[in-house]
Amino acid sequence: MQKRIYSLLVDNTAGVLSRVSGLFSRRGYNIDSLTVGVTADPRFSRMTVVCRGDDRILDQIGKHLQKLVDVRDIKILEKDSSVAHGLAMIKVAVKPEQRQGIISVADIFRAKVVDVSVDSLIIEMTGSQTKLDAFIELMKDYEILELARTGMTGLSRGTEDVVQLDE
Repeated sequence: MQKRIYSLLVDNTAGVLSRVSGLFSRRGYNIDSLTVGVTADPRFSRMTVVCRGDDRILDQIGKHLQKLVDVRDIKILEKDSSVAHGLAMIKVAVKPEQRQGIISVADIFRAKVVDVSVDSLIIEMTGSQTKLDAFIELMKDYEILELARTGMTGLSRGTEDVVQLDE
């Protein structure tokens, strides 16, 4: 089973998310992660859908997505020709003597401490799924109080694949 990241440019209208997610549920496909946000042009949103399956299933998903009326453009974000990141926020219980050690690990991963309290730190980090997983694994040596992660979001590199929609 392999992972595929689809980047969809969709109309920014009510019900688009429901129609895309409904396509997956009706056909019994699972979504690993889904992120949605408005683009530089407020008429459109960018959806990043991560799913897994064999080649046949992943190709079917792509074909079904292309048929949706709201989908203006679809790209597969390949590892070598795109940038895809997720965000993790980790609240870690910390004793005064542990604080500097946790901050040092966060610095190595280019994570940011975004909140400090007497007995905890909140660390924010962006990066690939592998990088986020590795950092979270190291934080398990401490007490993770809360963890929140976004799905992956991404764009293709360069300007060759940029879609211009003039409507």
